[in-house]
Amino acid sequence: MTKVEVSFQHLPTTAISDATGGHTNLRSDIKPLADHFKIAGRAVTVRLPDGENGAVLEAIRAANEGDILVIDAKGNTNRAVAGDFVISLAKGIGVQGFVVDGVIRDIAAIRELDFPVFALGTTVAAGNKNGGGKVNVPIAIGGVTVQPGDYIIGDIDGVIVVPQEDAKKVFAAAEAKVEKDDKRAQEAHANGKESIIAYLDKVLAK
Repeated sequence: MTKVEVSFQHLPTTAISDATGGHTNLRSDIKPLADHFKIAGRAVTVRLPDGENGAVLEAIRAANEGDILVIDAKGNTNRAVAGDFVISLAKGIGVQGFVVDGVIRDIAAIRELDFPVFALGTTVAAGNKNGGGKVNVPIAIGGVTVQPGDYIIGDIDGVIVVPQEDAKKVFAAAEAKVEKDDKRAQEAHANGKESIIAYLDKVLAK
């Protein structure tokens, strides 16, 4: 099947979530390390054994520019999937960001790199490199299944997955939602308090 290419970069995750019915939002504890981080691109998936991180390097090597590494670390909060050196390698070849059901380390240096990471938090302990990880296989992260090539969109509100086969439909619905919300705001605030009351009365009368 030919890949559908759309860009969700300008759309907020809230509108995309509304367009999908909220069924593919990652758990809210996977958060950006900085409020301004925004990602929108294709998933390179990584499945790690508990406490491991060796396959992350393999995923970086396999990634195309603009891809996002989506890492199933089994929710392990003791050992990091990456530190600042690995993050610098990913940034250097054009990886757009990491989404991790686990933790990272060297947070201050990663913030200096200004590289978007969405994770459960941080730790001081390095991950093991005993092997066994898999790249570009179906994974489950944050309560959602992710296939290689699915769209990943993240911002301060959270992270959402858009299955690649639904991309055009979800994109159109999200754009329509943004337009609808803009019109609603203009209507409600057109004349200050008077238009707010009129809007509330209209909604409450339904």
